[in-house]
Amino acid sequence: MKPSERFSNRVADYVRGRPGYPPGIVATLVSRFGLSPTWTIADVGAGTGISASLFLERGCTVIAVEPNEGMRAILSGIPRLRVVAAPAEATTLEAGSVDAVVAFQAFHWFDRPRFRAECLRILKPEGIAALVWNIRKCSTRFAVAYEALIREFATDYLKVRHENVSEDEIAAFFGGAPERHDFDNVQVLDRSGLRARLASSSYMPGAGEPGHDAMLLDLDRLFVEHERDGRVELPYDASLFAGRIT
Repeated sequence: MKPSERFSNRVADYVRGRPGYPPGIVATLVSRFGLSPTWTIADVGAGTGISASLFLERGCTVIAVEPNEGMRAILSGIPRLRVVAAPAEATTLEAGSVDAVVAFQAFHWFDRPRFRAECLRILKPEGIAALVWNIRKCSTRFAVAYEALIREFATDYLKVRHENVSEDEIAAFFGGAPERHDFDNVQVLDRSGLRARLASSSYMPGAGEPGHDAMLLDLDRLFVEHERDGRVELPYDASLFAGRIT
C-alpha cells in the first residue's frame, strides 16, 4: 500500500485519537529561527491539521500539502488554511515561495532525496525546515503494556515505525546536523480515545481483519487495569529537528 493510502480508512480515528504537540515547539521556532506571523509555511503531509493549527494560531499563512483525500476533507474545514492535493515530493508550490517547510509525524513516509530537492526548490533563500515527531516513551507501566500490545498484533510496525529514521539520515536531509530540541508531552485518553489512538495507526489490524477483535479485547483489559478516574496517559518525547537545508 502506498504511504498516502495507508490512512484512508482511519481518518476519523486519526482526528479522535492522535496527540497534539507542546507549545514549546512553536516557541522554539520563534526564538531560534525568527518565525513570525509574516511567514508562509508549507505543512507537508499535513494529515488532519493538528500541526497546521499551531501555525495558524500564530497568525502565519499556512499551506497544507496532503495527498490523502479523506484527510483533505478534514483540512478543508479549517478556516484560513489553504489545502493542496499533492505529495511531499512534488508539492506544486511556486519556487522560492515559503519561509518554512514543516513535516509533523510524516517525514518517515517520504522519499527523502526527492523531498529534500523539493524543499530546496520551494524555500526562500533563508528559509528553514522543521521535522517533528511525537515519540512514545515506555516510561510507565501502562506505556510498556501498550507497546507490548502493539508488537503482538501489529502487521509491519517494526518496518515502518518512525524511530527507524536515524539522526544520520536526518542530518543528510539537512546537509549537516540540525538543531534538536525535545519536549515532554502527554496524551490523556478515555476508553474510546484509547481505541481511536490504537486504530489510527496504519500498522494495526482494521475492522474485519484478522486479530482486530482480539486486539480490542486486550486493549479494553489494559484500560481497566491501568485507568485512573476513567483515563490513562501516554507519555511522549516531542522531538524537533530544525535548521536550514544546505
